[in-house]
Amino acid sequence: QVQLVESGGGLVQAGGSLRLSCTASFSKISIYTMGWYRQAPGKQRELVADIFNGRTDYSDSVRGRFTISRDDAANTVHLQMNNLKPDDTAVYYCILQPHNGPYRGRDYWGQGTQVTVSS
Repeated sequence: QVQLVESGGGLVQAGGSLRLSCTASFSKISIYTMGWYRQAPGKQRELVADIFNGRTDYSDSVRGRFTISRDDAANTVHLQMNNLKPDDTAVYYCILQPHNGPYRGRDYWGQGTQVTVSS
């Protein structure tokens, strides 16, 4: 089985910062992308950022404010969120995308962590 657990969400004022973390539990996976999606009320789930082999991708709305990083030894991905805006309010979900092993081709999701940015 594959399990992802997020942490670090909370309530912050506009302009503040939060750091999200996601730790994955899995076996027989050595090549994988990890990333973050978010879903705000009434909106579709959207990609925030992902990272693979040091390459990072960001949505236009967060580029320059958010930074994704990865610790493979700990099976953990982080999302440093700076200069938060009310529009960043959403449930943030961690995603694991295996590229080898028995889970290749499937996406695995964490339970989500709430980020609320007040104005």
